[in-house]
Amino acid sequence: MKLLSLCLGLTLVWAHVEGHHEVVTSNFDLSKISGYWYTIFLASDEMERIEENGGFRIFLKHIQPLDNSSMLLKYHKKVNGQCTEFSIVVDYTEQDGVHSAIYDGYNRYRIIESVYGEYVICHTVNFKNEKITQMMELFGRERDLNQKIKTRFEEICQEYGIPKENILDLTKVGKCSSLCFFLPKFSCY
Repeated sequence: MKLLSLCLGLTLVWAHVEGHHEVVTSNFDLSKISGYWYTIFLASDEMERIEENGGFRIFLKHIQPLDNSSMLLKYHKKVNGQCTEFSIVVDYTEQDGVHSAIYDGYNRYRIIESVYGEYVICHTVNFKNEKITQMMELFGRERDLNQKIKTRFEEICQEYGIPKENILDLTKVGKCSSLCFFLPKFSCY
């Protein structure tokens, strides 16, 4: 009987813990996405945009919700060998869950899914010089994520036509990139 009670208790604890990790795929609560993030993976159907010195080789630092469902995104980027902080405001559009921003062209930005305390997966479509480029981003609350989340990101990329070989693991670019979060003038990458 004690063993049965122990099993029941452990099952309830497991169910309670698992309940806090629900994947959200719509109607995102921006206040729960607010805060500090690390860029884990970048992917694109045009690799030069996310490779070193590419316009979208950027590292998310912070998300801050604004009025009217807009968001302020703070990033770091390597400019002349130095980490430079810059911000982008993404404005909510009339399309459900879609934001827009001007950065290296016009961008439509959409959160695909999130577990608020762990990760966010985003899809960006960039329009520049009559060319359309897709990008996917995986952001984590920690500097790295477990393989299950990374595999899920790879699957989503493939659903959007971005092959696995076009995914960059930014956790392997060196510890210096994470120092950009705290030392804006630190030489990174």
